[in-house]
Amino acid sequence: MITVLGASGFIGSHLARKLAEQGIECSTPGRDEALENKQLGDLIYCIGLTADFRSKPFETVEAHVCKLLQVLRNCDFDSLVYLSSARVYEKQQTIAREEDVIQLTSFDKSDLYNISKIMGESLAFACGKKARVVRLSNVYGDDFTSQNFLSTVLREAVSSREMKLYTSLDSEKDYLSIHDAVDGLIQIATRGEQSIYNLASGVNLSNRKLIENISELTGCHFEVASDAQRVSFPAISIERMRSEFGFQPSHLLDNLSGLVDSYRNAYRRRGK
Repeated sequence: MITVLGASGFIGSHLARKLAEQGIECSTPGRDEALENKQLGDLIYCIGLTADFRSKPFETVEAHVCKLLQVLRNCDFDSLVYLSSARVYEKQQTIAREEDVIQLTSFDKSDLYNISKIMGESLAFACGKKARVVRLSNVYGDDFTSQNFLSTVLREAVSSREMKLYTSLDSEKDYLSIHDAVDGLIQIATRGEQSIYNLASGVNLSNRKLIENISELTGCHFEVASDAQRVSFPAISIERMRSEFGFQPSHLLDNLSGLVDSYRNAYRRRGK
């Protein structure tokens, strides 16, 4: 049996649905459900914050570390998959690989997220049971209320046909489809042998290419803020996923037309 903690969230809900479709026994305890004295089987820890971590530092640490600590200390399970983030590679200058040393700065407020994820990883490996860590890149899909960059610009494009960018056009990062993400997570949870996996598309996409394609699909106009900063993350190696599972993720630009249609339909439904 696989237990998904955080099954009400974006990734967790898609993961639980995919497990059910594949006929894999899956438990999805609620946020406040007591877990002590229950056999959780193979545990996938999906609890976490994303775009709002800067305004919610205490909640970020609570989700990534404190709740995990309670589970590890009090619950009975066979193995653990902890969802971390490829954001921990933020300060690297070269392609990001699982064995790389992570650079963190305690006085940098934006590093609180990365520090909490690394603390969660460390707890997972110290728990005394089989543990695997998955460092996910920017997962996209039908996450219509998310405050992440991609969701925000897509909502603006289909609702007002205007986009304002607060990061420069030469900013870039990796985007991973939710479908590729859950497929990869199931592979790792059921037969992964390594300790850490990068789960990403393996290819960075610039804001320029992304926004030009969204503009072409929607007819919207965009403006770049005068104080826009360049935000660039290193390319992420997915050789471990490829060699172990034959992982072949899709590219955001290939899925963008369908994604725009999904956001259009969601906007229309909300307007009725």
